[in-house]
Amino acid sequence: MLEVCVDTLEGAQAAINGGAGRIELCSSLSEGGLTPSAGLMRAAAGLPVPCYAMIRPRSGLFVFSDADTNIMLADIAIAREAGLAGVVLGAQLSDGTLNMAVLERLVTAAGGLGKTLHRVIDVVPDPLVAMEQAIALGFERVLTSGAKPLAPDGVHLIRKMVSQAAGRISVMPGCGLTPENVSHVLAVTGATEAHAACRRAVTGDPAFSDFDPPGGRFETSETEVRMMVAALGAA
Repeated sequence: MLEVCVDTLEGAQAAINGGAGRIELCSSLSEGGLTPSAGLMRAAAGLPVPCYAMIRPRSGLFVFSDADTNIMLADIAIAREAGLAGVVLGAQLSDGTLNMAVLERLVTAAGGLGKTLHRVIDVVPDPLVAMEQAIALGFERVLTSGAKPLAPDGVHLIRKMVSQAAGRISVMPGCGLTPENVSHVLAVTGATEAHAACRRAVTGDPAFSDFDPPGGRFETSETEVRMMVAALGAA
């Protein structure tokens, strides 16, 4: 299973054409992925694979104010009304641990939607403890790079997480996966699904670079998705 994160409807269609089995729907992938617009959620609900909406109201780490939490609750309601398959969540306290009170509210609001705990698990003091908390909250998967900037460097911890999970929750490696390394990461960790952006750079107009994020704009590459799917099939 390959999940591809996208921030446009065209990107979602390219991922599906390339063989992705699930879409993580975002805005602003240049910021690590923020909540998609209501219009994009509604458009994606008609796609032929499950689409999960990122619920993240701003960039930065995941200590959210009461106002942020209320916005996330409203965005979850929009995702449900749009008919999406699931949501991607995460929140932490100032000491870095998961904010169980906020997460309980968000999970309750999501109801029967699928739920992924995002890479907040990579910035908590103890990811193994956080994974047990995610299981208790009813999450179906955690997205992780093994507490490293890139998943290929975090395989030792990811392998521990998969072993400890023992089928109670899916541990999905993500960040830094390519067609060249994804089969190795899954083989070493025992994970059965992977998460990737599969992006290619798009050259903008230098005269209007202020309209593009630092480093330029990216879009989903159907070719890259196909290569990732082929690598997973070989694995």
